[in-house]
Amino acid sequence: MENLVDEQMVMDEQIATILCCSCGIPILHNPAAMCIDCLKTSTDITEGIPREAVLNFCRSCERFLSPPSQWVNAQPESRELLALCLRKLRGLNKAWFIWTEPHSRRVRVKLTIQKEAFVSTILQQSFEVEYVVTNQQCLDCAKLHAKNTWKASVQIRQKVQHKRTFLYLEQLILKHNAHRDCNNIVEVKDGLDFFYPSRNGAIKMVDFLNNVVPVRTKKSEELISMDVHTSTNTYKFTWSVELIPICKDDLVCLSGKLAKSLGNISQLLLCSRVGNSIHLIDPLTLRTTDVACPVYWRTPFCTLADIHELVEFTVLDVELLGQTHGRLALADVEIAKSSDLGVNDQQYTVRTHLGAILKPGDTARGYHLTTTNFNDPEYESLDQSLLPDIILVKKSYPNRRKKNKTRNWKLRTLSKEQTEMNPRKQDIEKQERDYEEFLRDLEEDTEMRSMVNVYKHKDRPTKMEGLDEGIVGEDEDDADFPEIPIEELLDEMHEMKLE
Repeated sequence: MENLVDEQMVMDEQIATILCCSCGIPILHNPAAMCIDCLKTSTDITEGIPREAVLNFCRSCERFLSPPSQWVNAQPESRELLALCLRKLRGLNKAWFIWTEPHSRRVRVKLTIQKEAFVSTILQQSFEVEYVVTNQQCLDCAKLHAKNTWKASVQIRQKVQHKRTFLYLEQLILKHNAHRDCNNIVEVKDGLDFFYPSRNGAIKMVDFLNNVVPVRTKKSEELISMDVHTSTNTYKFTWSVELIPICKDDLVCLSGKLAKSLGNISQLLLCSRVGNSIHLIDPLTLRTTDVACPVYWRTPFCTLADIHELVEFTVLDVELLGQTHGRLALADVEIAKSSDLGVNDQQYTVRTHLGAILKPGDTARGYHLTTTNFNDPEYESLDQSLLPDIILVKKSYPNRRKKNKTRNWKLRTLSKEQTEMNPRKQDIEKQERDYEEFLRDLEEDTEMRSMVNVYKHKDRPTKMEGLDEGIVGEDEDDADFPEIPIEELLDEMHEMKLE
């Protein structure tokens, strides 16, 4: 019985083992009747896969062409570039880059593929594909060099003496990345021009502006070319966007009809904030109201005075009246003009909405109405005996500002192109003053600061770091100086690149 079993096992081994038809070595039975080495030499599973290819690269915008006509960003040896290389190659199992010199204009990819050579016989083979990077200008860059750079533009204008509103709008655009579709931004005298390669990008920008600031728009179009055979026309579209000429901390005077329609509020008001509507406050009663954009353009009103006409006063005494509205408190304040201290003893008692933040010894800035002439018929129609002598607007910190302390934070800015005419020295100084005033507004207004992104300044120590190293000190009289806490600062600042 045992002999029969041994004979059967020998027969099974003889059946399972055969000789390779090419080299004659014993191998296990397979449909090809060949050993693995002979299969590899006689069968090429990479047949039909090209060993060389071309990658089209635009040197201007540094993008690669993804057929048929899409241009994509891809860094060297990135997943995006590998996907672009393998898009037309099939039957792939593994792929990775082989390092090459950046200036060689070559991209080498090593591939490992598997394929069924015969029935139930799968082979695996590795090989290299070399891609030659050739220069080809993309359509967007071609239009740029041909000075046919845009199909739609958005022209934003505001007729005011300062650019604080534009600086705030610039930060809103950066935070929401509303400029991502434009290919150029040009700074002009009264605003900014945004240029777009397509009409949809300009429409998105106009919609964004309507949601964040009170504006009115006007659309126009210009015929560029016309094909009479196909009835195809090419247009350039332009949206003219006008911002209201009212800014934060401006003094305004409403018409009597408009004041009655807003709940019979006082005609003489302060602008506390500008969002998608105008927020006004009566500093004598703490009453507030909002003027919607359509209401303003139906019954427009002008600014009586702006921040350039603010006068500095010193607070001598504060008496709270008990009436509050949010962070504001009504108070009677005894003040004197800072420039008159030591010259005369003239003092004023005024009612203000800043009672919660003022204390004796502080300084505040306000409008001195009795020494200012306003050429406004609505203001002249008011009963002058009922008007206050002074309207305080905001608390100021002149002693701390004189120290010129460097800020440990910074803001991003748009990549703007200047016009051909260089700005004058006076204009540059005025822009620097407006920018400094905007930075102070961010420090003092928490609500305004929450709408923008503020970043850490890596080259300057934070407040806590300075205290640990003995660099930064804080005086007792500056304890309430508004500073942006470190918790509100973002770590990294990534510059946006226009594509």
